[in-house]
Amino acid sequence: MVVSGASTGMGAATARALASRGYHVLAGVRRGADADAIAADGVEPVTLDITRPEHVRALVDRIASDPDRRPLRALVNNAGISVNAPVETLPLDEWRRLFDVNLFGHVAVTQALLPFLHESRGRIVNISSVGGKVAMATYGAYAGAKFALEAVSDSLRRELAPHGVQVVVVEPGAVRTEIGERGAATATALAARMSPEQQQRYGGLVRAVVAHSLRFTRAGQPADRAGSVIAEAATTARPRTRYTVGRDAALLAPLTRVLPDRVLDRLLAASLRPYWPR
Repeated sequence: MVVSGASTGMGAATARALASRGYHVLAGVRRGADADAIAADGVEPVTLDITRPEHVRALVDRIASDPDRRPLRALVNNAGISVNAPVETLPLDEWRRLFDVNLFGHVAVTQALLPFLHESRGRIVNISSVGGKVAMATYGAYAGAKFALEAVSDSLRRELAPHGVQVVVVEPGAVRTEIGERGAATATALAARMSPEQQQRYGGLVRAVVAHSLRFTRAGQPADRAGSVIAEAATTARPRTRYTVGRDAALLAPLTRVLPDRVLDRLLAASLRPYWPR
């Protein structure tokens, strides 16, 4: 098994859940301290920044030269970052950085590891988000990458099904992980760089979104619960094409298919209203 973004949160929880089921997990981390923290029976940390080709090549070499000749049963594409800002104000280099991590890096790892998955008739589990179904204000870049990941997953599932490789999407809602806190800090820092005119237009909105996000993250599902769902999606004999994590994701995902856009707009605006600065 390979799990990217396994330093903390859902990725670390998934690596532990898979190891507890008897699998050997290559857990992708970016720093030595994270490797020390995740290392355990059945969990082997590997240095993996999915945006760096040399790291992806090293992962391929590690799998190809596995001393126990274990087949690669599943790839869990979990690595990700959170960046929230109004479309007008987010610099293009930040758009590119987010898409590089949240979309293109996953494509790169998937392409590199698919030969092993063809051999094992294995599985790809892409970690999307409820943000892959509904895009709140200031989530344009993040949701854009997750919407794209959903589309790539659908296409990939249809391409690989005839060859025995399954593709599954997991859509978490609020989960108590460090990415929420880091995303809030990034959003606040980006807001501080807005022009005075942009501050006037969007300052209150950004503060409301940050407060809303922090509250829902802190009240969300524990990371271990998300890890258990992801491990189930990676190992069950007959997986569904999609899984949700948390009541918010389970409710919102179907609503986006039936509610008119204007109604959904009003509902999302109402959810932010209590968090606007007075």
